[in-house]
Amino acid sequence: MQVLYVALGGALGAVLRFSVSMGMVRYMGSGFPWGTLVVNVVGSFVAGFLWSILGDTVGQQRMNALFFIGLLGAFTTFSAYSVESLRLYQDGQAMLAAVNVLANNIGALIAVVGGFMAGSLLTGRPLA
Repeated sequence: MQVLYVALGGALGAVLRFSVSMGMVRYMGSGFPWGTLVVNVVGSFVAGFLWSILGDTVGQQRMNALFFIGLLGAFTTFSAYSVESLRLYQDGQAMLAAVNVLANNIGALIAVVGGFMAGSLLTGRPLA
């Protein structure tokens, strides 16, 4: 049953992400990735909000599957990492929270450059 909740939330999250991204391109132009910024910030806000009001409620696993894994997972995975960083901080692990933030941001940038370079080498296309 949880898989159904993930699928339902994921479908909705993907459509919302596409809609927000396209709306931002139309509204703000394509010179800056406004759509990505908006979904990451809004997704993180919604994750924090839902986490604070849902807590350990009855049906928490279904809500996690629907909202956190499905909807917000498809809308943005940035929200999951934001909540995990907050949890580390709230658990008294401020240094681990900071490491998580830096590792995710720097690691993702290094990975995207590495992936681009690997793909360029594989296809013979120039790196620039």
